[in-house]
Amino acid sequence: MGRLRILHETRYYYERPVGFGPQRLMIRPRDSHALRIVEASLRLFPPGDTRWSYDANGNCICVFQPNGRADAMRVASELIIDRYPAPLVPQRIENPDTLTPIVYSREDRATLEPFIAPVTDDPDAVLLRWLRGLASHRDEPALAFLLRVNDLIHQQFAYQSREEEGVQTPVETLRKRSGACRDLAWLMVEGLRRLGYAALFATGYIHSPNAQIRGAGATHAWCEVFLPDLGWLEFDPTNGLAESPDLIRVAATRTPAQALPVSGAIIGDPGKSRLHVSVDVRLVDEIGRAA
Repeated sequence: MGRLRILHETRYYYERPVGFGPQRLMIRPRDSHALRIVEASLRLFPPGDTRWSYDANGNCICVFQPNGRADAMRVASELIIDRYPAPLVPQRIENPDTLTPIVYSREDRATLEPFIAPVTDDPDAVLLRWLRGLASHRDEPALAFLLRVNDLIHQQFAYQSREEEGVQTPVETLRKRSGACRDLAWLMVEGLRRLGYAALFATGYIHSPNAQIRGAGATHAWCEVFLPDLGWLEFDPTNGLAESPDLIRVAATRTPAQALPVSGAIIGDPGKSRLHVSVDVRLVDEIGRAA
């Protein structure tokens, strides 16, 4: 895959000037064997101070403290990255722990326990009944089962972009049979946790080389699952993708609320407010041809 440029801009507009508390920005990927940041720039308004750190999950965090008061706030990130994805290919794995029902070693389970425990409730057993309908036969390879669930959500649930903030509960998504990428990802995360899998809510960007890719033009969300001998694997139920080079991970968290690209408090009464978000991901050589 070629070099990618990612432009991500978030603008808040307020009817009246306000002050600002610390703003938590989660917009920069972490360098790894699969991704290298070639260039990175961040343009912020109002001017202020920044401090970089990693959160408890190892995600890259920028704390931005705007100075003074203003009737707008702007966070604009530009990244040039190289991707080195490892394609998901059939593998012969002799470890019996990679079969269903999933079994983690004692050492792995001690680390993975927070990502196995479900976060949401299912008082009417709506999610449980859906999961029982997915039941695998004993000793089905866990990877085959995950690919089947990923494809089933892609085929049976309608994609629906939503402007409002927040994530639907898995039960809401099941009842509506539709959702945005974050809703479908959260359904898969919480469903797999109830089956004993360690799963994370992953966010970032998606490169859209064809019209079939859903979720372009905004931040994207998918599911990550840990398998013995294979590690953390990416599954995008919105597009039916697995370990795709088009997925560019920024962060992975236990809950969607921990994965907001921009979050923080304002001080004072803003009156009416507006939010505008734009994301553009494209190959660098495509930009050169367009110019």
